[in-house]
Amino acid sequence: MSRSAQTARFPGGLTRVDPGLGAFAVRPVDPDADIPLLHSWLTEPRARYWLMTEASEEDVARQFRAVHDSEHEQAYIGTWEGGPRFLAELYSPGHSELAPHYDVLPGDTGMHFLVAPTDSPVHGFTRAVITTVMELAFAASATERVVVEPDVRNHPVHALNEAVGFRIESTVTLGESRKDAYLSTCTRDQFRSALAAAAPTRGVDR
Repeated sequence: MSRSAQTARFPGGLTRVDPGLGAFAVRPVDPDADIPLLHSWLTEPRARYWLMTEASEEDVARQFRAVHDSEHEQAYIGTWEGGPRFLAELYSPGHSELAPHYDVLPGDTGMHFLVAPTDSPVHGFTRAVITTVMELAFAASATERVVVEPDVRNHPVHALNEAVGFRIESTVTLGESRKDAYLSTCTRDQFRSALAAAAPTRGVDR
C-alpha cells in the first residue's frame, strides 16, 4: 500500500461537535512528543486489555513508532475541551491477526480506542468518544465496515459497541493478543441507524 493509499484508508484527522459535550478533535499520534502521555495512559490498570500495563516508556515508543511507520495502521490522539482525552487506532484487518478468522472485505477497517484515566468522569463521555472514532473511520471513503475484536470479558465495551451499531459475528481466539474476542462488525448504514435511534445526547457512562 502506498502512502497515498494509506491516507485514503486512514484519515489525517477529524473535528466533531457532539450535541451534548461539544467539540472533539482527533489528530495522528506524534511518535516522539506523545510517548510520555501514552505511557501514562497505557500503564493504568484500566488499560489492561492493551497488554502494556507493565511496559516501559521505551516499549511504548517502540510500539508507536512501528505503528507510525506502518502502511497498515494509524494511531490518533483525541482531544476534548483542548486537552488530550483518548487514544484511537485504525488498522487494516487483512494485515492483522484477525485475517485467518473471517472473510475480510475490501472496505473493512479495524478499530481500537482507549479513554484516558480521569478523576472527574463525565456522563456520556465514552459514548461520545466511540462515536467520534467511528466518524473518523467512516471519514475515509474506502471504509464501508468497521471491525472490532474486544475481549469477551470487556463488558462495558460490548455495551458501547452495541450502542453504535456493532453486531457480534463470532467468538475468535487471538494468540497474539492472548484473548478470546467477539469479532464484531458495523456498516455505515448500521452506524447511521444507531445514531438516529439514540437519545439526543447522553448514552453509556464513562
